[in-house]
Amino acid sequence: MLWRIQRIKVTSSAMVSFQQYSTTKRRRVVVTGIGVVSPLGCGAQHAWNRILSGDCGIVRLPDDRYGTLPCKIAGLVKKGNSDGELNINLHFADRELRTMAPATVYAMVAAKEALEDANWFPEEEEMKQQTGVAIGMGMVDMEDICSTNESLKRGYNRVSPYFVPRILVNMAAGLISIRYGFKGPNHAVSTACATGAHAIGDAYRFIQHGDAKVMVCGATEASVNPLSIAGFCRLRALSTKFNDEPLKASRPFDKNRDGFVMGEGSAVIILEELDHAIQRGAQIYAEVLGYGLSGDASHLTAPNEDGLGATLAMSRAIYDARLQPEEISYVNAHATSTPLGDEIEAKAISRLLGKHGGVAVSSTKGAHGHLLGAAGNLESVFTIMAIKTGFLPPSINIENAIDAKNVHFVSNIKREWNHQKRIALKNAFGFGGTNVSLCFSQYVS
Repeated sequence: MLWRIQRIKVTSSAMVSFQQYSTTKRRRVVVTGIGVVSPLGCGAQHAWNRILSGDCGIVRLPDDRYGTLPCKIAGLVKKGNSDGELNINLHFADRELRTMAPATVYAMVAAKEALEDANWFPEEEEMKQQTGVAIGMGMVDMEDICSTNESLKRGYNRVSPYFVPRILVNMAAGLISIRYGFKGPNHAVSTACATGAHAIGDAYRFIQHGDAKVMVCGATEASVNPLSIAGFCRLRALSTKFNDEPLKASRPFDKNRDGFVMGEGSAVIILEELDHAIQRGAQIYAEVLGYGLSGDASHLTAPNEDGLGATLAMSRAIYDARLQPEEISYVNAHATSTPLGDEIEAKAISRLLGKHGGVAVSSTKGAHGHLLGAAGNLESVFTIMAIKTGFLPPSINIENAIDAKNVHFVSNIKREWNHQKRIALKNAFGFGGTNVSLCFSQYVS
């Protein structure tokens, strides 16, 4: 069977046109499990309920080490025994914790929930070989590096033999593979704040191309420490005006935004070949339709002012999904609450999708902060849940929205998603000019 789709052309002015061409049918890929460790709590349903309620997980940093820094707030994973809190000792023995960085711990917990949700614990060797892992990390644990350097000053034997494994960005993927015996592709992405979305997109293509039938994918991050906060403050990237009002600090698309708020956590998604999921009676949350990538090729940290990089990524995801722009009714934006980035992304969305009658847009970072490498995957979970439930998650803290033609911000309160077929884009952009957009859709047999 041939599919009629349109080839995209993008000019230097970021305008997009499409030409018809044909290609063959491909393997379909669906989402069958999700797991979350986040500032909004542990457990995908728990975090989703808080998102829809307009709650916020950003807090003032309690440590005196942040006292002299301009930014004193972050989105932290809450530890404890109450509902939604993380009790690490229920998951790992002390000897295991010595071998893992906090980010790896978060990924292992999220992966366990996702696998349980998907009911995927294969015992047959063939299926273990057909199951892969793609878990990325944006930054290594600088706290570990600093403390180990201090240990080295006291003597070589003070350096832990697990130091190197703890700071490798691929170790979360490796340990998940080892724990469950998954012998398919073992992959780790590190593309700054686009990491989690790239991991999902790469896993989607592994299944499409027949490299695996099931992929455990996502990213993890635990980079809230004085050195990283200081570094981002020196870049003038973090919010500093709301230290005494942390719940109001992260405000994507609001005119009074002044920078992002760092967060930590992990989200893991189980992707599966459709026929395989149907044969085993798996639940299906949504379908992955497309994956688009681009590079700004312009600046270390700032996006192209004309939004060309974002436009390219979104248009390529639409092209890969074999859709028309007017079929996209929601965009879960990357928007981090920075003065420059939010404006540029909104204009790119307006240029590509606004002319078709407008599109709903929100960024959930107002509720949980910016999880850096784990942002795109956590927000993909919320996009998937929106598709499954028919409710659009709000951008909280929008008091005076920026101007963007035919962009309808989901401001402060959840909104019903009344479309015959719910189709969304999820954007993620990273330092170095790396851009990615994923296209998710309501599953239709």
